Amino acid sequence: MTAAQLLFNKQKNRQLLALALPMILSNITIPLLGLVDTAVVGHLSDAYYLGGVAVGSMIITLILWLCGFLRMATTGLVAQAYGAQNNDQQYKLLVQSCSLALLLGSAVILLQWPILQLALSFSDASAAVQLYCQQYFSIRIWSSPFALMNLALLGWLLGRQQPKAAMWQLIFANLTNVILDLLFVLVFDWGVKGAAWASVCADIVGFIVASYMVTGQLRKDSNFHIDQLKKHLNFSGYGQLLRLNRDIFIRSLCLQVTFAFMTLHGASLGDATVAANAVLLNLMLLISYALDGIAYYAEAEVGRSYGQNNRQQMRDAVTLAWLWSAIIAVCFSLFFWLFGAPFIDLMTDIDAVKQTALAYLPWVIALPVLSFCSYLFDGVYIGAAQGRIMRNSMIIASIGVFFPVWWLFQSQGNHALWLAMSCFMFARSLTLLLHYKFSQTFKA
Repeated sequence: MTAAQLLFNKQKNRQLLALALPMILSNITIPLLGLVDTAVVGHLSDAYYLGGVAVGSMIITLILWLCGFLRMATTGLVAQAYGAQNNDQQYKLLVQSCSLALLLGSAVILLQWPILQLALSFSDASAAVQLYCQQYFSIRIWSSPFALMNLALLGWLLGRQQPKAAMWQLIFANLTNVILDLLFVLVFDWGVKGAAWASVCADIVGFIVASYMVTGQLRKDSNFHIDQLKKHLNFSGYGQLLRLNRDIFIRSLCLQVTFAFMTLHGASLGDATVAANAVLLNLMLLISYALDGIAYYAEAEVGRSYGQNNRQQMRDAVTLAWLWSAIIAVCFSLFFWLFGAPFIDLMTDIDAVKQTALAYLPWVIALPVLSFCSYLFDGVYIGAAQGRIMRNSMIIASIGVFFPVWWLFQSQGNHALWLAMSCFMFARSLTLLLHYKFSQTFKA
């Protein structure tokens, strides 16, 4: 089909909406958590509270996103097994992913002190920001095993094309966070500690809901027995999962280093700047999580088509997802242009932070159009289980673009950071798009 035929094909669009819409709705609740955290803490008396939560949350996010391969690799491999109707492989991946998540979560708790000190060593944040960062981090870190298990369980559900189950898992967890955030911080007056405890409770609730959803999926298989999971409780057969995890880990490391640099270097530019960047990065996350909903459709369809060896179906899915990603990106840019300032007012009433955020808002307005291809093609290559391509693109964009651009323009202060981020996102989009265009893997 041509691009125009795909865009107006009712059956294809219904299929896209059935897979993407639940994930768009649930994904949007994730940055809304950040917006609520920012709004609640941002209305405390001083900027260093928001700065402390921003830095502490960034460190936690860095850990979780570095382990994002637990979700992405699981989704890609399960989607292929689902397309090939290989139930035993799906059970094997569930056990392996959850075992790996539990192991990593326990390691993070054991290493929490050196992780925090290493992260803060890269920051010139004020003493007050570092104090509240440590306060937030020392509480939030204890939910790491639950948060990582959530990634594995979510990846398994998505690989089996169960976006509604994943949606409820995310919505229950995120609503818990929002409600407890307001209760702990505003009613109980726990301050930064309250925001951290709200997130811990949300991760635990998310794990309970995800476990229930996965159990429901297993019960639907009349041939399933618990012994089919037990037999995979060993250390053999992890090769494919670990290789894909390795490539996605390197990709995620490069990505998180750039975002961590944004926060940590922004902290050295002053409390108002790091707080303003936290506000704007939450708007940027709103873009990513919405576009990731469309990318999930690409993940699921590419994985299923790959398992069925149907290349034309795969290309049609990618083309349709690209068209809708472009439309949504333009809509986001228009939305930020028209309503960015009221959003900033909603998230903080500290004048210095508001004025600083408004000065850098134009960068966020441009980012959806510059970056939408990167989100889409991440989904495409996850579905195809080709982490190596994602890894190489991210290395080029971070080491070859982000840091050189920042270094060349560092005299421009925070504008240099946002310029580097914009170039970084565009480089990711361009490298993945070009590879897809010329790769033999996706030829019909």
